[in-house]
Amino acid sequence: MRLRPKSKPNAELYQVRYEALSLLEEQSQAGVIDLFYGDESSVSEEGYVPYGWQFKDESVHIEVAKGQRLNCFGMISRQNQLHYATTNGSITSAFVVNQLEELSWRLSKPTVIVLDNARIHTSDKVRQRLGDWHQRGLYLFYLPPYSPHLNLAERLWKELKARWLRPEDYQTSNTLFYAVWLALAAVGQELFIRFSDF
Repeated sequence: MRLRPKSKPNAELYQVRYEALSLLEEQSQAGVIDLFYGDESSVSEEGYVPYGWQFKDESVHIEVAKGQRLNCFGMISRQNQLHYATTNGSITSAFVVNQLEELSWRLSKPTVIVLDNARIHTSDKVRQRLGDWHQRGLYLFYLPPYSPHLNLAERLWKELKARWLRPEDYQTSNTLFYAVWLALAAVGQELFIRFSDF
């Protein structure tokens, strides 16, 4: 059983955006641009319960606790380059703008960030910065609606919650958040995601 979007994307818009994204992928592979996929997620003490197996006499579990939440915003490339930030507060449009602003000053080549159409990605605050970002070589590309499968960052959060965090990391908010920070810092160094071809 899997979650899926409540609606399907418009077929024509999907095709146009898919072809445009394919061209961006080609330019990235040729080294002409850097291409990152951005998204946000959260990790909380309630835990993530993946599919699993256990022996009859074994009790494998993640303890449930209503507690703190760590919100994460990340931008990842196929080469496992990751720019990320975390907060105990909400991830707002201003938070996203700050992350993109910081990145825009560190670019070595034209860079495209692929995002979904969430309000925090398309707000007036974001639009007001586009001109300055374009001058620095930072561009935003929006996926067609209802197309999370096109966003590589979705895979990042799945790997974090299903593979990199262990049940014992959920004992306290401190152990959990520390494990999240360790995992995100290790992406591209010790932890790698093998993305399928586009």
